[in-house]
Amino acid sequence: MVKWLSKSFEECTKKEIHDLFALRAEVFVVEQHCVYQDLDGKDPKAVHIFGLTESKKLIAYSRILEPGIIYSNAAAIGRIVVAPSYRNKNIGHDLVAFSLKKTENLFPSTPIKISAQSHLTHFYETHGFKKEGKEYLEDGIPHIAMLLRD
Repeated sequence: MVKWLSKSFEECTKKEIHDLFALRAEVFVVEQHCVYQDLDGKDPKAVHIFGLTESKKLIAYSRILEPGIIYSNAAAIGRIVVAPSYRNKNIGHDLVAFSLKKTENLFPSTPIKISAQSHLTHFYETHGFKKEGKEYLEDGIPHIAMLLRD
C-alpha cells in the first residue's frame, strides 16, 4: 500500500529532498538517457507529492507549481515519475489522481497544465486531460501540452 504525502520544499527533510532527486535522476536521466538540467530553480516554489512504501521508500513523485511559475494562467503538475520496479500496478494513476486533488484544493477553479511525454497522452487522457497544440521536443523527447479544465 502506498502512503501519499504533500509537502512544501521547506517542510521536506534532507532525506526526502535527496530521494526525490535520486528518483528523478534514475528515471529521467539514466533510464531515458536524457541529459537535462533537472535543478531548474522551481523546486523551492513547488508542492512536492511523495508516494511511499510502508518502509518509507520513495516510489512515486510529482511536483505542483502555482499559476505564473511555468504557465501564466494554469497551475502545473510536473516531474511525474514512478520507480521502474513499481510500474504496472496503478501507482501512476494513483499519483496523478492524488496530484490533481491536491492541485484542485490549492488552486480551485484553475486550469491544470502538463507537458506530457507524447507516448503517455492516452494515460493522461484517462484523467481528463486534453491535448493542446502540436508535439514538440523537450530535452530531446517528444512532448505535447495537455490541459485539464474544470
